[in-house]
Amino acid sequence: MSAIDNDWLEPLSEEFKKPYYRRLYNIVNQEYRTRQIFPPAQDLFKAFHMTPLHEVKVVILGQDPYHEPGQAEGMSFSVQPGVEIPPSLVNIYKELHDDLGLKIPNNGHLEKWAKEGVFLLNTVLTVRAHQAFSHRGIGWEEFTDAAIRAVDQEDRPIVFMLWGRPAQEKEKLLTPNPLHLVLKAPHPSPLSAYRGFFGCHHFSKCNAFLEAHGEKPIDWQIEDI
Repeated sequence: MSAIDNDWLEPLSEEFKKPYYRRLYNIVNQEYRTRQIFPPAQDLFKAFHMTPLHEVKVVILGQDPYHEPGQAEGMSFSVQPGVEIPPSLVNIYKELHDDLGLKIPNNGHLEKWAKEGVFLLNTVLTVRAHQAFSHRGIGWEEFTDAAIRAVDQEDRPIVFMLWGRPAQEKEKLLTPNPLHLVLKAPHPSPLSAYRGFFGCHHFSKCNAFLEAHGEKPIDWQIEDI
């Protein structure tokens, strides 16, 4: 398992010492040795590496990684260059087009967002090939809850985009803070996007909030490859 070595380390260091994390570490190491696990081990903490805590402006929560070969790269909703854009991300792009007039790109590689300050966190960080939710309940949720709490403790403008019920359940981890904006909508999956994700205008609301608080808005445009 890769290590976290930037400013995420301090708020998460106590987690690494807890019994649940030792169990989780052993399970995940064994899984990587004996099964096909996604994302690749070197990308396990990519969301943390790409968006240091002090740079987080927006949090977008996913559930677990994509579970088919070549897709997952350690950031929620993002896929590696050259991989077909997954349906949920197709719908995210549609909303970005309708909300901000952005061009729909030819790829689903969201590294630019991460560098802009968008923390693309899955609440479960690993998955077995072809088995969605196969690593749910082994301890990742406790670890990523700690990460969400660490962001919540940052007393500066931050937007939390909670799409779908599992993400919205994490709202209970957040404390009231006028410098934080919580935006909620149905999940962008084809099963639920038409129930209110389309037309939610989360991206324009996010940027308006950041600008109103003296922060540079997010450049949401993903360029073609």
